[in-house]
Amino acid sequence: MTDKCHRGELVMIGSIISAVIIGAIIGFLARLIVPGKQNMSIWLTVGVGIVAALIGTWIASLLGVAHTRGINWIEHLIQLVLAVIGVLIVVRVQATRSGGSSGTPTQP
Repeated sequence: MTDKCHRGELVMIGSIISAVIIGAIIGFLARLIVPGKQNMSIWLTVGVGIVAALIGTWIASLLGVAHTRGINWIEHLIQLVLAVIGVLIVVRVQATRSGGSSGTPTQP
């Protein structure tokens, strides 16, 4: 029984490490896709990527495309789209908080 418990712990640790690595990659790719300069910290970029990776995996499993042989391009595309949306949200919130332009022109 303890053998199964240890295997389960290893799988969980591997899943967490994978989420962090894939999340970081997804977050940085999303920042490259979003035009303009984003005043986001590295940790916020990785955080957005991790959240996008987790939600993207969940959506892919709901759609039945989460478990494929080889690289799961559809799941990664879903994750990337969510990360781009996440970066856009963070940029908009930061612009609003700092009193800067949110990308929409103001009336004179």
